Amino acid sequence: MLVAFSVTPIGAGEGVAELVAEAVRVVRASGLPHETTSMFTTVEGEWDEVMDVVRRATEAVAAHAGRVSLVLKADLRAGVTDALHAKVASIDRLLDAG
Repeated sequence: MLVAFSVTPIGAGEGVAELVAEAVRVVRASGLPHETTSMFTTVEGEWDEVMDVVRRATEAVAAHAGRVSLVLKADLRAGVTDALHAKVASIDRLLDAG
């Protein structure tokens, strides 16, 4: 499964990079395939392991903020591996073809 999520501390002011970095640190330490962009971090793995990473990343931000917003989008597709890269490669092939 792929899970794209964003954790945002509420009430921490405009500069939240340090707190968001705490969430990304949890993702990177998980060892799961992942990618961080300007607005979301996507993690790939089995349900329990991915949801555990999301929970721990959210808790890492919540430890420094009284309120946290969590946005999550999941793509559940049995038997698919490396969807993190395969989905983008498929689009790139189509764009290159024409």
